[in-house]
Amino acid sequence: MLIKLTPATRENWKDSLELQVQVHQTHYVPSVAVSLAKVHIRPDGDEYEYLPFCIYNDENNLVGFVMLTLDETTTWSYWMNGFMIDQNYQGKGYGKAAIDSVIRYIKENYSHSECLNLTVCADNIAARKLYEKLGFTETGDVYDDEVVYRLVF
Repeated sequence: MLIKLTPATRENWKDSLELQVQVHQTHYVPSVAVSLAKVHIRPDGDEYEYLPFCIYNDENNLVGFVMLTLDETTTWSYWMNGFMIDQNYQGKGYGKAAIDSVIRYIKENYSHSECLNLTVCADNIAARKLYEKLGFTETGDVYDDEVVYRLVF
């Protein structure tokens, strides 16, 4: 499955605001608007770079969104945040394909990185199973009541 990570820009950011997860998933992921606000606010500190991406399929349909947050002066502080696949595209393999694309992006653009981190709500069983299937493991850390997972390259 072909997935394209396209930076959020003046041209596509409004379309990304229309992305919706299923009603029971809304507490698992911040809205795209919140993720985009973080680019300006920089809540993790000025040393972090925030890279918002719209996720498109091979038919050029917007299927999701993801934010990468990283401190490239480290080998370990590479994070996948705000990841969502629109409710109309869930269960079709786009989540796995998008995460594979994120991993590839990090490895290709930040070759000194040693891992990719993410957080997930403890009760988000479907997401946890997907992350574990892709090789992520729990670190034992908890941030803001969310379990930290890490994929070591």
